[in-house]
This record gives sequence, C-alpha cells and structure tokens, in this order.
Amino acid sequence: MGDAYTPGLTVTRSALVKKYRRLPLEGTVVVEVGAQVKAADVVARTELPGNVVLTNVASKLGVMADEVEQKLIVAVGAVVKKGEVIARAKGLFGLFSSQVEAPVEGTFEALSSVTGMAIFREPPRPVEVTAYVDGTVVEVMAGEGVVIETRAALVQGIFGLAGERQAPIMMVAKSREHVLEPADLSEAHRGKVVIGGGRASLAALRRAVELEVAAIVCGGFAYQDVRELLGYDVGVAVTGNEELATTLIVTEGFGDIAMARATFELLQSLEGKLASVNGATQIRAGVIRPEIVVPGAFGTGEPLAVHGLEVGAPVRAIRAPHFGKIGTVISLPVELAVMPTETKARVVEVDLGGEILILPRANVEVIER
Repeated sequence: MGDAYTPGLTVTRSALVKKYRRLPLEGTVVVEVGAQVKAADVVARTELPGNVVLTNVASKLGVMADEVEQKLIVAVGAVVKKGEVIARAKGLFGLFSSQVEAPVEGTFEALSSVTGMAIFREPPRPVEVTAYVDGTVVEVMAGEGVVIETRAALVQGIFGLAGERQAPIMMVAKSREHVLEPADLSEAHRGKVVIGGGRASLAALRRAVELEVAAIVCGGFAYQDVRELLGYDVGVAVTGNEELATTLIVTEGFGDIAMARATFELLQSLEGKLASVNGATQIRAGVIRPEIVVPGAFGTGEPLAVHGLEVGAPVRAIRAPHFGKIGTVISLPVELAVMPTETKARVVEVDLGGEILILPRANVEVIER
C-alpha cells in the first residue's frame, strides 16, 4: 500500500525557479532565448485597445439619423482632440446653429446612419511585461511572452494580497514570534520587503501602506482584518489584484501564529538582498502561492526533509471554513468517512489547539519540518 503525502509550502535556500511571463493579448517579445535579464527589464509589450465612448450626434444636432453624415466636418477615421467640433448644423433660416464636439481625445471610429450615434475610441494603452526575476530567458512564446529560469532562494506563503514588487529584504522582527506593530515601521522601511515574525496587526499594515513599504512578510494575519483593510470581503480562491501600495504575504496562516523557524532563519540570512515578491493566491485547481524569490545560488540545493501525513505531524487547513488554521494530526482513520456533503473521503483527525476536527485529507497540507 502506498503512502499518502499532502505537500506543504516550499521553503528552500536553492531551487530552480521558472517564471512564465505572458502578455494579456498578442504583442511583441523583445528578448531572445539565452538573454540575461534583470527583474525590471521589459521582456514583452503590447497595446490594449482604448475605451469606447458613444455620442448621439443626431439628437444633439436635431436632425434625422440618416442626415448626420452630411453635417460632419471631420471624416470618420480621423484622429480628434477632446472638444474639437466634429459636426455642425444650421438652424431655422440660418439664424441658429448646433454643433457636436468630440467627447474624448482619440479616433472618430464609426458613425451609424440608423441610430445617429458616433463612436469614439480613446488612445490605446501600452502594456509592458517585465522579467520579475533576474535570470535567463529559456523559451520565447512568439507574440505571447517568455519563460525565465533562475536559481533562487524560494519561500512560499499560505495567503497574500496585492501583486508583484521588487525590493531589498529588511528584517524588523528580532524573533519569529514578534508581533509587527506600527511603531516597528519608519521611513527607513520605505520601498523595502519588511520581514516580521508572528502576526502583523492591521494598524501595522496600514502604516506600511502610508510609508509605501514594498511588502510585509509575516507569520499570521487576522482574517477579519482583510475586510477592514480592503473595505470588502475577499475569498481565498483568487487574490493579487488588490489596489494596495504594500504587498502582504502570510507564511503560516490566519491568527496569532509565529513564523516557522526554517522560514524565519532563511529570510534572516537573506537580509539586504533584492527579492521579487508576489501576493497572488489561488487555492483551487491551478494553485498559485504567494512567494518571495531571491535569485542567486545561496546553497547546494539539498532537498527539504519530507515527512508524510502521520500522527504528530503539524498540518495546515487549506479549505474553508478552517482555512489557515494550524494543528497536529492525532489519528488517521483507515475507514472512509461520510462528510456533510454525503460524499465519502479519507479523513484525518486534527487537534487545532483544543478543538478536535475531522477533515478530509485533501483539505490539509503537511508543514515541512
């Protein structure tokens, strides 16, 4: 009989990391295979179509829709400036006249002889994709993007908010249990990836946003504080697009949790080095973990010791309603259990600090030791 193993988060001094850098729509790749790139280097670019703005020219001129074309003084397809007159009509006996101005700067794209509506399109918006990490371009996807490979220290988190940042690592916590508070942050931390220890308070994260700290990495965060911070509920399924000046990466889970010793010591040893961080999280098919990537070979790349799902193993719940909670396995029943959904599943009995729960084995992950 094979062993069941529920993988945990990666925390390693040396890993071969591959990053797929894709454009949102077809564009131009500006680097070649073999190119050495820096995190801030542009590797591909494209243009997103501008917004469309409609104007009812017939109504504003007081004419029939099929008469609008005769009143144009700017041809369809022309580039216009905001406020530029595009059509004019004389009134009764030529005493009064009406005119229509372009509502935006852009292109006079089309005119309907049925509705009398003019369509304007704002200028295209340039989009550039950067390398995100220092490394080597190992593959070019024509018109789409590139694959970048690098040897790096890699720390994955359990939950994060906001997107990509590149900044030097700066330790604040003196211990892995240290609760990060506003008093711990100052102007010296502006533009830095700040490493806390245990929980980061809501006030500390707000202070970090004010200071434009690049990222906060901490062991725990209160789930209810996520809503307080953003002003809306965020599911654990997909994050990363939040409009925050500071990226948040939680390495252990929700609550007052100390950072794992191996994680804290690794980040401590990387102080001062340039890190690429990303708070994007997806806990479902196609799992995406928030991460701290520090390019450069910092070790021999020995694999972490792997422990299976066994009695005494520390585990983390990765599904609602217990997402992020940490406990210890106290038994592994052999028999299938009937779940509240009336399905049958292999389960694990977990002690969550005095609260005993029966969870599907697929809903927990082993914490590396």
